[in-house]
Amino acid sequence: MKIIKRLPGLPVERALGVLSGRWKAVILDVLSDGPQRICELEKRIAGISQKVLIEQLRALEDHGMVRRQPSAEDGQGIEYLLTPLGESLRPILASLIEWGAHHAQELGEVHRLLPCKAVVRDRIS
Repeated sequence: MKIIKRLPGLPVERALGVLSGRWKAVILDVLSDGPQRICELEKRIAGISQKVLIEQLRALEDHGMVRRQPSAEDGQGIEYLLTPLGESLRPILASLIEWGAHHAQELGEVHRLLPCKAVVRDRIS
């Protein structure tokens, strides 16, 4: 059974279901830099295991957010990239980041926020 069949019927619950999970939003944010191989994603996202990365990528693929394609560099490997549907989440993710910072500020917990660089490393070109 594909994961898509387990999504709730209410639109807000469906959206949250697609994004739920420790790493999905981070993976989508990293892929906004362009297509990347699994090894690149592993290097860029601190603390994610290959097993979890593959599981999350498969779920995002089932949800139509990412797709796989042969590597542009050598055609041998596989790289992942955002689909147009995945690209459409970029402003929403930016709004969620902004709201998360606002929420922390309102609750006096700004000191608990981590900079993005604590989890996501710069892309090595």
